[in-house]
Amino acid sequence: MIITYLNIFYSFISALLICYIAIPKLIYFALKLKLLDTAGDRSSHKVSTPFFGGIAIFTGVICSLLFWSDNFENIQFILVSILIVFIVGLIDDLRAISAFKKLIGQILATLVLIFLGDLQIDSMHGVLGVHDLPIWASVSFTIFVVIVIINGFNLIDGIDGLAGGLGLISSLSFGVIAIIIGQVDIALIAFSLSGALVGFLRFNIFPARIFMGDTGSLVVGMILSVLAINCIKYGLVNENYSLPQIGPLLAISLLAVPLFDSLRVFIVRAINGNGTLTAARDHVHHAFIDLGVGHKYTSLILFSVSAIIIVLTYLLIKLNININISIAVLAVFSYALWLIPYYMLKSKSK
Repeated sequence: MIITYLNIFYSFISALLICYIAIPKLIYFALKLKLLDTAGDRSSHKVSTPFFGGIAIFTGVICSLLFWSDNFENIQFILVSILIVFIVGLIDDLRAISAFKKLIGQILATLVLIFLGDLQIDSMHGVLGVHDLPIWASVSFTIFVVIVIINGFNLIDGIDGLAGGLGLISSLSFGVIAIIIGQVDIALIAFSLSGALVGFLRFNIFPARIFMGDTGSLVVGMILSVLAINCIKYGLVNENYSLPQIGPLLAISLLAVPLFDSLRVFIVRAINGNGTLTAARDHVHHAFIDLGVGHKYTSLILFSVSAIIIVLTYLLIKLNININISIAVLAVFSYALWLIPYYMLKSKSK
């Protein structure tokens, strides 16, 4: 058991070191080849910046898992799904492919996860009164969840340090849950991602020297999707706890900031008749930037919101509140917080 925990620790450290060492080299080559994210009207950045941080994140995670996993056959198809979205993201960073082609890549990666990796959501555990899902619903809903998480994380990647920090909070939390329920392979994945994100954040906090790009946001989103699906599927069950029904609540709370912000944007755009999938400056982090809060403090505010939601979820579980009521409480709480910067902007414009 001690060796098992040491492997998890080593996976974190090795991913951190690989990412930390690789990024300066990536920055050098990106600057030399002029592979930069150009500042524009929608951008919150004023300086063109390299966007290949995702390569270092992917390399750190994959190498750590290859080094320290004792049961590689248990995670091999998870790695294949991550590889697929990595290739899609890298192509998109280099030559900007269509949203439809990216979607096809995400669906293909999810199908590998479902049919070869045997990881899918086969029960809703009472959410909206739904329990076991038939195979067609299970496959469809799993694909939907992966697409929502990947693209929600991609959309929140708009300012320095935000996506990496939120990903770090989520992956650490999923990793702790995996340790509690004795899932060593899932814990290795979670802590490998955490280590890679720590190494990446050293160069991504304001002022960022490198961005993760679509390569990074798709890879991180895919890994968080794997962790979330696993959490929904198994909940919190060990010799001391038997709470399989809280899996969906835990997954939602640990990804609350990108999920609820993306849902809010989707609803607002649909109501206003705007394109729901087009890029625009209407996410919550843009509102804080427009208020003059700045990248650093906007990220810290949203990290705090994520932490508060996790604490609130813990209280809801301790009070044994119905899962549907708990999810509704999280949604109302999140949207109430989201209204604050927009109310301030509206008041400022008067």
